[in-house]
Amino acid sequence: MAVLGIDIGGSGIKGASVEPETGLLTRERYRLETPRPATVADVVGTVGKVARQFGVPEEVEAVARVGIAFPGVVVDGVTRTAPNLEPSWGDVPAADLFSAELGRPVTVLNDADAAGIAEMTFGAGIGQRGVTIVLTFGTGIGSAVFLDGALLPNTELGHLELRGLDAELRASGRARETGDLDWPQWARRVQDYLRHLEDLLQPDLLIIGGGVSKKASKFLPLVDIRTRVVPAVLQNNAGIIGAALAADAYRNTHRTRAPR
Repeated sequence: MAVLGIDIGGSGIKGASVEPETGLLTRERYRLETPRPATVADVVGTVGKVARQFGVPEEVEAVARVGIAFPGVVVDGVTRTAPNLEPSWGDVPAADLFSAELGRPVTVLNDADAAGIAEMTFGAGIGQRGVTIVLTFGTGIGSAVFLDGALLPNTELGHLELRGLDAELRASGRARETGDLDWPQWARRVQDYLRHLEDLLQPDLLIIGGGVSKKASKFLPLVDIRTRVVPAVLQNNAGIIGAALAADAYRNTHRTRAPR
């Protein structure tokens, strides 16, 4: 039976049913705008609308489990932060609320962690040893850190200080758009950020995901750092696939782990 993966972003909430053995979407993904304001009740309701496109909860045999990628820190199914949604998401039992809405067991994890799990399992990080950092550039900058394939959850490296500001305020995809930066200008900011990560963590591989990964050829060749940098293979579907993989690993707990 397929697993439903849902990716909550700052601008959109998208989902698709996923075959966890292959990482392939079994149906075309469905997307709705993230409500504004992104209150707990409105986001839960929008997730419910996305899920109903895949037979949840009405069709009992359609989807076994649901995984939800969330843009903030998630500990044991409880959201601690949501910088690109709303402050009311602090200390919310999100897994319980989503499960009540969807009528299925639900696993909730950080959105970048979900994307990283997908890339390490079916994408650019397959078989990678050492320290791998998956970065998602979109409304903010998400990060997932792996050591020999094992996930260190909730790293939130997009909030490192860079030139006196949160890094994502200078180098996220939204920063490029709101600052009307061309690709070379934005690439210099990304390079500054990646060099900062190099100095702190000495990674063996950096994987660049999120919406901008579809346009990697416009900026990655302009980034000059020591570490090998590659674009994400799964691009904007990584969060959906990783959420589904995390849900497939669910064992009577909201804890998640990266597939090895």
